Amino acid sequence: MDYVKLINCMRCGMCLPHCPTYKETFLETASPRGRVALVRKFQEGELVQSEKFLEYVSLCLDCQACASACPCGVNAGELVAEFRCERKKEQGLSMMEDLILRKLVPHPDRLETATAPLRLYQKSGMQKVVRSLGLLKMFPDALGRMEGLLPALPSAPLRQTISEVTSAVGKEKGTVGFFLGCVMSLIFSEASIATVRLLSELGYKVITPKAQKCCGAPNMLGHDMEGLKEAARFNTELFGSYDLDFVVTDCGGCGAELKKYGHHLDGDAKASSFSAKVRDISEILATEAVAFKGKLKPLPLKVTYHDPCHISHCQGIRSQPRALISLIPGIDFRELAEADACCGSAGTYNIEKPQMSDRVLSRKVENVRKTGAQYLVTGNPGCLLQLKKGLSEAEPQVKVIHLTELLAMSMNA
Repeated sequence: MDYVKLINCMRCGMCLPHCPTYKETFLETASPRGRVALVRKFQEGELVQSEKFLEYVSLCLDCQACASACPCGVNAGELVAEFRCERKKEQGLSMMEDLILRKLVPHPDRLETATAPLRLYQKSGMQKVVRSLGLLKMFPDALGRMEGLLPALPSAPLRQTISEVTSAVGKEKGTVGFFLGCVMSLIFSEASIATVRLLSELGYKVITPKAQKCCGAPNMLGHDMEGLKEAARFNTELFGSYDLDFVVTDCGGCGAELKKYGHHLDGDAKASSFSAKVRDISEILATEAVAFKGKLKPLPLKVTYHDPCHISHCQGIRSQPRALISLIPGIDFRELAEADACCGSAGTYNIEKPQMSDRVLSRKVENVRKTGAQYLVTGNPGCLLQLKKGLSEAEPQVKVIHLTELLAMSMNA
């Protein structure tokens, strides 16, 4: 870890109003500057790795809202993540971590096979029976929470059915590679189908390499830096074998990680070149606003937008999604209070830290309720899962959809 980054924090407190865990606890040790101080003292040998120390460090959602607010450019979430990766490298992966992060997640075929029972669980009607009878109360809380997050799954993973090459409609203006995220393929395939169609309609030839692997974000969440680097090397080589103008993704988490490949593989020119080509779908569509507007038809809907942390704070994308929504005729856009505040998903945080996650989520749900919106739009699968669950319980009339689904709705009218 770069010690200079730790001492750059001048403890001004600008990060405090933006940190989800500090807003819920008002504890200094649950704040960005508090966590930086803890890690610094540990590095300096003044603190030992106690359970309490690890508890406070692990409370970080890594939403990176602190980085957006910091006048010195200190990214407390990233520093905590790097610290935990270093500790994990020393300890090594557990048997379960190795099974999931090295033998399952990097292999799309295995991942798809592992999730097949979930589709059967839903199609057979078993899910309705389990939920109606409250049978999940008989199992560990973590299992119940994971089941509660599960939305209706597509009949098959999109990676299995999507064409590797989708031709441009009309005159071809460029070629893009589509990075299809694991969760988008397995759960939110309709959004990714919309993504490819929108790109095609705007004149882009879309190449979706089926050999692509997970971006490596789960490895980062699991503090497995070597696994992340392996994913970066593989995807860099794969997409580098095509002549692409851009690499596009509709998964905020994937986009944030893909843009860091050049950082993770420091000194690798191919990785830096790859990262420089990565674009969130909203970035590409926003540059085509004039051509795009003519394809959109009226939607008389009340809509609000939640900024995913991986899109707003990690990638600095804020205006583009809103500009795209405003292109839709008849739309009634209502700005969401604390729109860029974390929803509490944060990868597996909502499973590992359920109480804090629920507190953060309840604040978001209340802000959505105040808008009176019919649709909540966002751009990251973790947010979609978390917000669908939270709103289905508190505000079931509000539909949660991906940005590309809203734009496709307008195009289809």
